[in-house]
Amino acid sequence: MSEQERVIDPAMATSPYLCLRQAVRPAILVHSLLAGDQERAGKLAAECEDLLVLTGELLKAAGQARILAAPEPEMPDSLQSAGDRHAQLLDAYAEAGLMWAKIVGCSVALAGAMIDRGEWDDVRRLAGFLAGAGEESAAADLRVRLGKAVFHAHRERLRGISNKMPPTGIAEAINALRAVLRDVPEDFPDRNREVNRFLAPLASAIHAIMKDQDIDIPFSSRVEHIATGGVAKYPDIVTISLDELAAEFEGICS
Repeated sequence: MSEQERVIDPAMATSPYLCLRQAVRPAILVHSLLAGDQERAGKLAAECEDLLVLTGELLKAAGQARILAAPEPEMPDSLQSAGDRHAQLLDAYAEAGLMWAKIVGCSVALAGAMIDRGEWDDVRRLAGFLAGAGEESAAADLRVRLGKAVFHAHRERLRGISNKMPPTGIAEAINALRAVLRDVPEDFPDRNREVNRFLAPLASAIHAIMKDQDIDIPFSSRVEHIATGGVAKYPDIVTISLDELAAEFEGICS
């Protein structure tokens, strides 16, 4: 075993900053502020810099603890060279951690700008990147922000859903609900339940048109069942229920 292998365990050195995510989360928030709001960042610059310095010192301390726990080389060239190596490793450890904090913080700020621009697919990919890197909390926050933005974008069309919609209104409602199910992350709190509550009035509007046009409603149809709230307690099947209503409506229009 070489001197380098004895000083640093390769498994330990692969990704030193990721195993200290808890320690760098304040720094992530700081960099998010700095990247996302320049005016406010100017007012908080001193506090932000202090926090970053403290985070760096914490990372150095954690790095030193791990280095000291590693076996010492049997025959170092000199005490000075061993000390220099340790100092370099500490600096690299701290720099890696702070760089990770900057990446996550700037990613969160960037996601906010993309949400405002309606670039929702990119936000989902960015959230997936953060989750894959172990930053589940940051990823979850992004998905919640994205979900709120999507609901807000379709707010007016969702508000217009009623049991007395004309065919054009029904088509718009189906498109809006499908867009919400497509663009709002699945783990957004109560996503399916929120969509599910619109199904009863939508089904009622479709059912009313079928009756007005004297359309024979097949025994297998669930339009009336959904209209009376039959799926209200089953948000997990909201996509299936919406697809069924869309198919019934398309059958009317064909």
